[in-house]
Order: sequence, then structure tokens, then C-alpha cells
Amino acid sequence: MSDETLYMKGFERALLGIGVQFNKEFAIYDYSKCIQVLMEDDGFTEEEADEWMSYNVLGSYVGEYTPVFLMPKEYNL
Repeated sequence: MSDETLYMKGFERALLGIGVQFNKEFAIYDYSKCIQVLMEDDGFTEEEADEWMSYNVLGSYVGEYTPVFLMPKEYNL
């Protein structure tokens, strides 16, 4: 794995693996599992967790190695 790959602290249970694009590696997380982590660890409701993820994570760009989130096909951004 690349030293530049970025990981989300506290979301290890939601990590699916590493995606590779040309010469870059990205951490890939299961969005639904991230929601579960927030609900279990931080006591968020599902709606609060989804709102927190949407604003604080999906709305953030932390460089060219920003993690990727696998969304359910029916998820509507």
C-alpha cells in the first residue's frame, strides 16, 4: 500500500479495501457501514449519521488521495 493512502480514523470496520487507479491507491469505505459506526459508537440516529457523513465527509476534499465511499445503488445524493 502507498504511504499516501488516506484512512478515516475510527472507521476501520467500514473499510472494504483499496482501489487502484493508475499509480494511486484509495481507501474504499462502505457508506452504510460508516453510518452504522456513527450510530453504534457515537449514538447518532440514522438521519444524524447520514447528515454528518454528507456534510463532514462527502463534502470534504483532503487531496488527491481522498477516500472513496461505496454507496448503495439506490442512494440519492
